[in-house]
Amino acid sequence: MDNKQLTDKKPAKSKKGRLIALVALLVLVLGAAAWVLPYFTTRAPHEAMLYMKLGTPLDEVGDSLRAKLGDEYTDRVMSLLRLTKADLSVRHGAFKIEEGESAWALMRHLRSGPTTPVRVTFNNVRTKGELARRLTTRLMIDSTLMRQALDNDTLCRRYGLDTTTIVTMFLPDTYMFEWDISPEDLLDAMHTYHKKFWTDVNLNKARALGLTPEQVSTLASIVDEETAKADEKPKVARLYLNRLERGIKLQADPTVKFALGDFAIRRITHAMLEVDSPYNTYRVTGLPPGPIRLPEKATLEAVLNAPRHDYIFMCAREDFSGYHNFATTNAEHEANARRYHQALNERGIK
Repeated sequence: MDNKQLTDKKPAKSKKGRLIALVALLVLVLGAAAWVLPYFTTRAPHEAMLYMKLGTPLDEVGDSLRAKLGDEYTDRVMSLLRLTKADLSVRHGAFKIEEGESAWALMRHLRSGPTTPVRVTFNNVRTKGELARRLTTRLMIDSTLMRQALDNDTLCRRYGLDTTTIVTMFLPDTYMFEWDISPEDLLDAMHTYHKKFWTDVNLNKARALGLTPEQVSTLASIVDEETAKADEKPKVARLYLNRLERGIKLQADPTVKFALGDFAIRRITHAMLEVDSPYNTYRVTGLPPGPIRLPEKATLEAVLNAPRHDYIFMCAREDFSGYHNFATTNAEHEANARRYHQALNERGIK
């Protein structure tokens, strides 16, 4: 065999070897892609929220994910978390999982992504116990701890309030809080929101009425209990302001219900009016020591901007429309009251 024949065979073998290597590499790449690709293509079937307390074990995170998003997606996420040796015990808060979020993206989110504030809404709240329960329905805080914070004298004084007036900081609305917020941080947040309502303009309006913000809130709470009619609230507010200015007892039926702790009462009796309580405005002169419910912002505005009139009496209308008849004299009021009581009797309401 001459030298030329040997030279021709070497390139052939070299080409074959390169081809084999290229095929092997391609097989490796395709194999790796087949293994990796599902972590990018397996996506959350729907939106969900994952809640993690500090120190939550990885297996518990997996159980929560599985219950919300199924096995396939959870298996992918958990494999990645274990592969990357993720320590989720130091993570805490609420994490929103978007519909279509890949397993890879969620792994990164849980390891180092931001937490998601949760929406908290409360209204129609009458007592501190009810407020504590409403606040903690969507939050990690235990309702007992929240109630203890509301009853903490030292904590309440931080905001210039006491354990009776602390609820005036809570204006019914929708708020965004971190899921694992502490009771103290929640109070700080509510104080910030409270100050946004009590601008210098509103503070000056309260001073012009001779009231503190807490007293405005207390009066507004009575107005909210007296009428559900938004167009009537300013009129009712001025009626009570007139009575305060003249030193007349407010004689507001809702304060009796609050004193008795029974908001289902439909008809106030004379015996009920004798209940010994600082909230019973048939016995005490002036405002109660605090609100009998959390008043709406619109009702606070109704008090601050109440139009002038001379009415000092009101009585529910006998047509049960939810509106009231107003009067300037006792004689007019008694006539209104007789018609209303007759309507109650006719309907058998006791």
